[in-house]
Amino acid sequence: MAIAARETAGIWVEGLSFARSPERLILSDCSLAVPQGEFWMLLGDNGSGKSTLLQLLAGLLTPTAGTVLLRQPVGFVFQNPDRQLVMPTVGADVAFGLAELGLSSSQTRSRVRQALAEVNLLDLERRPIYALSGGQKQRVAIAGAIATDCEVLLLDEPTALLDPDSQRDLVERVRRLVNDRGITALWVTHRLGELDYCDGAFLIEGGQVADSGNPQRLRAKLMAATP
Repeated sequence: MAIAARETAGIWVEGLSFARSPERLILSDCSLAVPQGEFWMLLGDNGSGKSTLLQLLAGLLTPTAGTVLLRQPVGFVFQNPDRQLVMPTVGADVAFGLAELGLSSSQTRSRVRQALAEVNLLDLERRPIYALSGGQKQRVAIAGAIATDCEVLLLDEPTALLDPDSQRDLVERVRRLVNDRGITALWVTHRLGELDYCDGAFLIEGGQVADSGNPQRLRAKLMAATP
């Protein structure tokens, strides 16, 4: 599986480093590329730098060194959706991210309804956020991202707090969004079963990309290394 060239990548990272302090280096000379319109995953042990890398891509952290290029706009989905759902109802929350785009009320309404339809939440448009399940909240967060017509979707362990049925539903929906919209998705996970849905994966070890490519090969490698 070929890694994308800079010109054809949805996400391009070269020589990326990040340190919390001079004594605490999290990422060191990390490089990777995700082809535009593909769904890739980030694997690695706790503390390997996966979530830090995703936050650097999203602009939530500033790198110590290196280059980050992403097609814009970028959507980000946190592990805990309560960190990013800020409005009282489903429809209002999806519309919140559109406020700065200068859309008319009818354009905003159309985008909100289309995004909710794509994550199968259109019938819950007026539902209070507090009344949703964890999986539904994650779908609202994804709807908010795709309503902005994001080119890149970054997801930081979005199934970590979900039950098995909701886990499978969410990864299947992201797979369909990548196929239908042509967005580029990068998903952090510990769940090796989720690799069935992606086009490729990166293994992060010690703040660097230690391996990348075919997700089934990487799953077999990790399973073989498990005691």
